[in-house]
Amino acid sequence: MKLADQKKGTLLAFTAIMFITPDSLLIRLSSVESWNLIFYRGLIPFIVVFIGLLIVQKSKIFHSIIENGWYGAGYICTFIVTNILFVISIENTNVANTLIMVSLAPMLSALISFVFLKEFPDKKTWVAISITTLAVIYIFVDSFEKGDVKGNVYGFICAMGLAAGAVIIRAGKKNANLIPSAMTAKLIIALICLFFVDDLTVKGNDLLIIPTMCLFCVAIPFVLITLAPRYITAAEVNLFFLLETVLGPFWVWLVIKEQPSIETIIGGAVIILTIATHSYLALKKT
Repeated sequence: MKLADQKKGTLLAFTAIMFITPDSLLIRLSSVESWNLIFYRGLIPFIVVFIGLLIVQKSKIFHSIIENGWYGAGYICTFIVTNILFVISIENTNVANTLIMVSLAPMLSALISFVFLKEFPDKKTWVAISITTLAVIYIFVDSFEKGDVKGNVYGFICAMGLAAGAVIIRAGKKNANLIPSAMTAKLIIALICLFFVDDLTVKGNDLLIIPTMCLFCVAIPFVLITLAPRYITAAEVNLFFLLETVLGPFWVWLVIKEQPSIETIIGGAVIILTIATHSYLALKKT
């Protein structure tokens, strides 16, 4: 792997997750119902990315969606599942539980990559996955009792969707530009929500919260996270989602005083240190 590729992938994944970390807080601060919120999280990013792609690619957008074939169709399906269930999970359990479930994505993506792509992660990636998974379990033992089982199940399915999506991007990196497919998924999400929403009126603080969330925590990150697996493995990309496990509850605690447990703090420190070490060694090796 070229040095440029490892740097690009690491930078894209890290930047995407930094944008995503306040997402859980903004979901909690919003007063609109789940399906209404999911509608805007689909429609606004679709409009933003569509305008951007229209400027850059012009009519090639539509050709890309068709040319992506099964890669595009598969990514659209996983993208729809993860986007819908992430919000529903957070509203059915505490933030830490959802993010802990999502943080299982690296292990899942490594297994899926091995089975379908014969892409076996190197030793340092397996060590990083093992350490962070143990840290997640350590956090999870304490936080599971505080949340609802249904929310945890949704979070786990979300993790499976993230893992599968990253592997699809990795598999189609030479043949498919999946940003238009992700954009299409956002439109489909908004259309699905129309069957469940009653009133799309946005009032008060939500007039600021929803556009901010949809632009900075959804639109920008999904473009970056769709690009990252083209340069580094799916397992490495999903390792960065573990940062959200730590920083997401931190922002929630900082603003609305939903205090993380000592287990979350200790496990989070282990996760951050492991990811930082893994990224440093990967860059140094290349």
